[in-house]
Amino acid sequence: MNVQLVMENLAEKKKAIFESTLQLIKENGFHGSPISLVAKNACCAAGTIYHYFDSKDTLIMELHSYVKSRLLEVLTNESESELDFKEQFTNRWVRICNFYIENPDILYFIEQFANSPYKDRGDINEEDKFKETVIAFYNRAMEKGVIKEMNQELIRTLVHSSIVTTAKMVLSGKITVSEADLMQMAGIMWKGLLIEK
Repeated sequence: MNVQLVMENLAEKKKAIFESTLQLIKENGFHGSPISLVAKNACCAAGTIYHYFDSKDTLIMELHSYVKSRLLEVLTNESESELDFKEQFTNRWVRICNFYIENPDILYFIEQFANSPYKDRGDINEEDKFKETVIAFYNRAMEKGVIKEMNQELIRTLVHSSIVTTAKMVLSGKITVSEADLMQMAGIMWKGLLIEK
């Protein structure tokens, strides 16, 4: 038996369940997405889902971790480590905005999760590499005297809400944006964080 092949098949099944759940939550919300519907949408038996997740709550919490890992992949780019803070910030802002535009199911899941009881169910000590990476960036910029000393949660909320709002405007068809438009928007956000000289 090829163990690697088995593991890849298991990972693909789990990913299909996650993607199915994301789609259904976008369309129906958490309560309107029972395991039976997730199974039907993922073309598998409900028993298969219970093989991976002991409950719907476990599925939702693991889905949240899956989404955060996808965002971390988008956020991190080793080739940018030599760029200045502004270029790193601008590139990240644009990449995440584009990611949300290309993956609306993830955008709507994050919004619903943040405004649901699920956000308080996770282990408060659970490692969140995405959040840690974002905070580390702002801390470095503050330590170097590039951006204002501000509450980390406020910075993250301000920046993330600008990304979400822009992506939702594009997804709704209310605006069309070019890459240059997104770069300009990110630049405006960056300017607001800078220490006035």
